[in-house]
Amino acid sequence: MADLAVATKPAMTIFERYLSLWVALCIVVGIALGAMLPGAFAAVAEAEVARVNLPVALLVWLMIIPMLLKIDFGALGQVRQHIRGVGVTLFINWAVKPFSMALLGTLFIGWLFRPLLPADQIESYIAGLILLAAAPCTAMVFVWSNLCDGEPHYTLSQVALNDLIMVFAFAPLVGLLLGVASITVPWDTLLLSVLLYIVVPVIVAQLIRRHRLASGGQPALDALLRRLGPVSLVALLTTLVLLFGFQGEAILTQPLVIALLAVPILIQVYFNAGLAYWLSRRFGVAWCVAAPAALIGASNFFELAVAAAISLFGLKSGAALATVVGVLVEVPVMLSVVAVVKRTRGWYERQQPAAAA
Repeated sequence: MADLAVATKPAMTIFERYLSLWVALCIVVGIALGAMLPGAFAAVAEAEVARVNLPVALLVWLMIIPMLLKIDFGALGQVRQHIRGVGVTLFINWAVKPFSMALLGTLFIGWLFRPLLPADQIESYIAGLILLAAAPCTAMVFVWSNLCDGEPHYTLSQVALNDLIMVFAFAPLVGLLLGVASITVPWDTLLLSVLLYIVVPVIVAQLIRRHRLASGGQPALDALLRRLGPVSLVALLTTLVLLFGFQGEAILTQPLVIALLAVPILIQVYFNAGLAYWLSRRFGVAWCVAAPAALIGASNFFELAVAAAISLFGLKSGAALATVVGVLVEVPVMLSVVAVVKRTRGWYERQQPAAAA
């Protein structure tokens, strides 16, 4: 089944390729609608149960479930075939990236850029950056791996393993880093967010996936994914419109906020991608595994980060805005990483020891 799951290489759709443009348009539309329809946005903000915003929760499920349908947990059995590459990526994703982002966020947002940012949002911005880095990317990794001719079975098994780890490690890791950054951790809301935005979507997606494969095989699943793809993207863009509708006043009064928040994100992405790529070479990992390893190590599950930030800190929070900046820079930055690993393949394979991982 895992062979069938990777038989069709994902192409980058026009929405994915120009995601940054759509996010920029969402900024404009959201700010405009927030100014024109403040009552409507206030009604959305008040539709909460146990600090969970119901409209946003629905949008997040529409975002995440189609992406999780691509994950075959049966591929976990293939992890041992690429054990070195898997080890490198796990080390970057869970031992380096969240901690490096906490450090960079504290350095840039909490210190260097502090005079340029709203004082009451500093901790919230740092929290958003931590949430962004604490969850490894899921669906888009398949696109990045395809663009750099990565080993598809490695990519599938690594993403499945990361998703499984995320179910158990996301809440403790976020709680630890927020505590280290002296940010109050609402544990009940954090655990509820993990249940709503990781556990439930994973279970629902796997049930749907098994049903489609049992009834029509891989073609039936692929057909469903094609239909749900636009739904996922529309849900993402709608969520962003809501966020910028609430953040409009802050953005207009502080136009540098988005650019300043992007700085630690950019540094973090290139640092982790470079470290994963270098470690892969040091451990004799084949280039077709090292390339997606660099991309998996650098990219983020921004849909989950946005949802968790909204649940923990609210639609109007700096944390929510910080995670949205991650969405804004995701595509151009990751495309640049794809270009770098492809152009350096000759260097990577020069005097490279034989490897099977």
